[in-house]
Amino acid sequence: MEVSAILVTEAIGMVLAHDITEIRKDEFKGRAFKKGHIVREEDIEHLQRLGKEYLYVLTLSENEMHEDDAAYALACALMGEGVAIKEAPKEGKITIVAERDGLLRVKLDALLQFNSLGEVMCASLHTHTVLKKGDVVAATRAVPLVVKRSMVEEAVNIAKSAGGVFEVRELMRPRAGVVITGNEIYYGRIEDAFAPVIRKKIEEYKGEIIGIYFAPDDEDYITQRLRELVDAGADLLIITGGMSVDPDDVSRFAIRKLGARDITYGSAVLPGAMFLVAYLEKESMRSGSVSDMTVQGKGTEPQKRGGKTIPILGVPACGMYHKTTVFDLIFPRVLAGERIGRRELAELGHGGLCLNCRVCRYPLCPFGKS
Repeated sequence: MEVSAILVTEAIGMVLAHDITEIRKDEFKGRAFKKGHIVREEDIEHLQRLGKEYLYVLTLSENEMHEDDAAYALACALMGEGVAIKEAPKEGKITIVAERDGLLRVKLDALLQFNSLGEVMCASLHTHTVLKKGDVVAATRAVPLVVKRSMVEEAVNIAKSAGGVFEVRELMRPRAGVVITGNEIYYGRIEDAFAPVIRKKIEEYKGEIIGIYFAPDDEDYITQRLRELVDAGADLLIITGGMSVDPDDVSRFAIRKLGARDITYGSAVLPGAMFLVAYLEKESMRSGSVSDMTVQGKGTEPQKRGGKTIPILGVPACGMYHKTTVFDLIFPRVLAGERIGRRELAELGHGGLCLNCRVCRYPLCPFGKS
């Protein structure tokens, strides 16, 4: 790179080779003059107020890139599905935003490798953040005004080899079937508190509950209610209660009897250590008769939907009285089509301790963020 300085008073007609930043305390910080701007006579006083006595002409070699050009190349490589560039580079920085509502997925290893190069950087939101269309996902830039082209190409290759570092996955709108277990609720000894909690969480993701059953602590009874919900078209099953190790906590056994596979019991999250995730392949569901009980919302008429794999979420009692639990961390990931197993539940241990704040600020808090 060759740099030559020209007095600002002699720069009329000159094309600026870089952005010029202006800062006004408590008012403004941003670009006063854009790269490519042709200096006019009326600009001279403004430039001098910004402390510019000289303007610099940059002559780049073949192995050098201007920060704006580098930022654009980096952003294009970082983007996977469901994200887009917000606007043209500004002061060497470019912002990536969500192109649709959904769940952010960040390829952490690739992002670390990218940022380890030194002269390029990218900062992002936490992976698994739920986003609305237009929300900021990440921002990237080349650190110096002029960066080596080979450095940018290496960063681009890292991002492209990963298939893009950022993507926003669409969330399915679930048609959930719910079974609330417990003798104390089924026989009317106490009022149920689970149903309104689960309903609210389902509706927050624009889903619907096609049926809610109440069941005693009876393995066969719970299994039968789950089977009826599947026959009624549920593409997600939620079971509340019965997740402890007491002899009358039989929900886990009912899930297994239904024919579920990949059952993972226990998470590294508090509240929610006794959480369960399983998957049911419809063809593996053991046959059984359908009772004449009414399924709330849509009746018992089976309805065809896309996939044949039905996620099953077992929510322990903490989900009834804690505003935010492991369910809130895992639920959107399931809706995004992510397969949850032992590793995914174990990874939540870092950041998985809820502070039980008097006023819950989730998701604007450390809970669930590693």
